[in-house]
Amino acid sequence: MALKHLIETFAAWKEAGGRLVLGTVYETAGSTYSKSGSRVLIDGEGNYQGLVSGGCLEGDLAEHAAAVLESGEARSVCYDMRGEHDILFGTGVGCDGMLKVLLQPLSGEGERPWAPLARMAELAMGSEASRCAVVVEGDEAPVGSTFLDDEVPAEHPDGLHTLENPARKVLVYPLKSIPRLLVLGAGVDAVPLVEFAERLGWRVTVCDHRRSYLQRGDLGAAEAVRELRPEDIAEHIDLDSWDACVVMSHHLASDRSYLAALANRPIPWVGVLGPKARRERLLRELGEGAGDLHGKLRGPVGLDIGANDPASIALSIMAELTETYTKRIRG
Repeated sequence: MALKHLIETFAAWKEAGGRLVLGTVYETAGSTYSKSGSRVLIDGEGNYQGLVSGGCLEGDLAEHAAAVLESGEARSVCYDMRGEHDILFGTGVGCDGMLKVLLQPLSGEGERPWAPLARMAELAMGSEASRCAVVVEGDEAPVGSTFLDDEVPAEHPDGLHTLENPARKVLVYPLKSIPRLLVLGAGVDAVPLVEFAERLGWRVTVCDHRRSYLQRGDLGAAEAVRELRPEDIAEHIDLDSWDACVVMSHHLASDRSYLAALANRPIPWVGVLGPKARRERLLRELGEGAGDLHGKLRGPVGLDIGANDPASIALSIMAELTETYTKRIRG
């Protein structure tokens, strides 16, 4: 589950007075659905958001979460599905892997019990990546103790660490900010793009100068919708805080104005709709004003999957963007 949706679910369930448990995968071996740092949120009724498996373990995790809520203490659960262990455990999923999950109770009086996930949400909504460290095993330090951002010792690299003083096992993992997508152009083909991006956990803002486009009412998946003229975009939008931008006004002069504003900005991924000849014409007309767009402007944007309608084009764009973004954050 995307961090954006986990945070939204957390806020809604907390507001409704739910009793919540945060599950975090902290160790894996062999073939597993998820890896260290994956999370699932479970409420007191056994409902969950997020997955640590393909759905085969979450029901059992919900039972363990109920026990955690009863005791108020964090605990770890190990699922070993390698060879005969799978038969003994009784899942029969054949994943041939092992994973350990830490379950932390989040419910309680005041803000302290909610602090780990609430602080994660605050950091993730920013523009800078940070780190998280959580005690997953140990007798001399409370299991579930969580440290965030500058509380995480710089000498501890990401991964699972066994410490001697005090004796404990600590998982350190990166906490990425929620990716942000700027869509410049609000035609009907922007709708599936916005919906796909939001479903994949992106924060999306749409801008267009045509009020009628913005008032159609079909851009509800966007976090924000702004009515701005292309030549005013740099004045009203911080163009240094985006992970990606798609220019899709279907109007040559508007696209040229957008691209002029995007040139030499630190946005790592910029795409424009239309054939290669259109992209080259835009760059040629921008002249020296194209700046670094010569090396990073993608057009036609999207993977070549034979897309020929708004939904499939949006799918191709998000496929390329997901591939590029994932490779970038993994280094």
